[in-house]
Amino acid sequence: MRLHFEKFGRGKPAYVFLHGFLGSGDNWRSVAKSLSLPGTYYLVDARNHGRSPHATTHRYSDLAGDLAEMLEAENWPAAHFLGHSMGGKAAMYLALHFPARVSSLVVVDIAPRAYVGGHEPLLEALHKVDLNVLRREEVEKQLAEYIADSGVRLFLLKGLARDEKGRFIWRFNLPVLQSEYVHVIAAVEGAPYRGPTLFVRGERSTYILAEDKPDIFRLFPKARIETVPQAGHWVHVDNPAYLISLLHEFWGSLPEPGEE
Repeated sequence: MRLHFEKFGRGKPAYVFLHGFLGSGDNWRSVAKSLSLPGTYYLVDARNHGRSPHATTHRYSDLAGDLAEMLEAENWPAAHFLGHSMGGKAAMYLALHFPARVSSLVVVDIAPRAYVGGHEPLLEALHKVDLNVLRREEVEKQLAEYIADSGVRLFLLKGLARDEKGRFIWRFNLPVLQSEYVHVIAAVEGAPYRGPTLFVRGERSTYILAEDKPDIFRLFPKARIETVPQAGHWVHVDNPAYLISLLHEFWGSLPEPGEE
């Protein structure tokens, strides 16, 4: 599958940013643009999200395969990957199954374990919205009937677009994301990835817990775990400056290929 992505910068190395469930590559533009590290940056829309193609399945083997195909098409043997939430699990799967493709790994606020869910009300709300309206504000008003948090509504509205006839559509592939959601919250497993790895958790988030550490270090023996203060699950929104400093220190300290 040929994924949609925004690309900027030039030269080596490559940095690939992967968004979370119901997000898009655009979610990471501000953080990526704020990094002063040389290289080529990719803000990727996952399948069934953003401007990337829709498909009938949405499993981490699919997402990792899409990323490997993207690297091949862009002539990169490997890249540094950052993934948030669903994107973090996709990056983990890629590292566990295609380690040669992953120069380093940053996982933002997600562990390799299975989760109990939580996005079901959002998916149901998106299904219930009548898009046969004229103004964006009318869509948000409908969402407000089901979702009280204005920040969540604005996040979801990033997926609102118009088709060639000017009608509102969701860029998400809602039927598939709903039917495949059990695979989105599933655990990821594979052969341990022994490359440089950074797990970043939000101080106010419960997505990475103390009991997750054994699995993290079993699968990623070189991992370190850092906590971003005053941040929940959306670490890059709540405290971007602290996250950027962590990324700069982590990626900036890595040797160039061949220098190890």
